[in-house]
This record gives sequence, structure tokens and C-alpha cells, in this order.
Amino acid sequence: MTPREQEIQRRTELSTTRVAKAVFPPTTNHHNTLFGGTALAWMDEVSFIAATRFCRLPLVTVSSDRIDFKHAIAAGSILELVGRVIHVGNTSLKVEVEVFVESMSCDSRERAIHGVFSFVAIDDEKTPIPVLPDFPAS
Repeated sequence: MTPREQEIQRRTELSTTRVAKAVFPPTTNHHNTLFGGTALAWMDEVSFIAATRFCRLPLVTVSSDRIDFKHAIAAGSILELVGRVIHVGNTSLKVEVEVFVESMSCDSRERAIHGVFSFVAIDDEKTPIPVLPDFPAS
């Protein structure tokens, strides 16, 4: 394993981000389920935190890949959003976010949403910069 690969592995482990949320009525629609846009905003935030923890550089979201909504999330649910870096390029990162849902009244838990977000590291002029400047890509 190269020094860059070792550093990517080390930083990936340190940057995994977990956030818990409760789904309350202000975040739900007329079906009494979580707004999709709210879920996407929460996922973008968690992915941004994971990416920032990975490289500690200014980042911008450049895309979200396919977002899969497996089932509706009812008001009164507990969510756990888990973000982890899954790919490191020269100036970009990809972060996978999984959203798990559980009832407040029983122990079951299942994955409800999955998506991938891409980020680019930028300098003060908004120009892309390497995410690992001390470990250049080969």
C-alpha cells in the first residue's frame, strides 16, 4: 500500500460522520412523512462534514449521484445519517450517505435512503486544489 493509500485509509476512518435526527411535524408533508428535500439537505450536510473532516479544506458540493428513497419515513421516527468517504481523486471526493430509520417504540432499524455526493476542494479564488497536497496522486 502506498503512503497516499495509507493516508486515505486513515483519514477515511477518522472522517466517518454520524448524525441522529428526530422526524417531527415541521419536517413532514401532507402524508405525515419526511419531505424529500429535507432529507436531501440533511444528507448534503452530513456528506459535507465527512468530506471536510477528511481534508480540512474549503469544499463545494458539485453533484449528487442517484438518490434512492427505499420507503417513506413517518413522523415520529428516529433517523441516523452516516456519511463516509468512498472515493478520493486529485481535487475531489465522493461521500456516500446512508439514512437509517427506526421507530421510537421498537428496536427495528432499516436503511431508508442512500446517495452519493461529490465535492471539490477550492482555494480563495474558487479554483480546484488537491485534497491531499502532501500526498500527490500518481
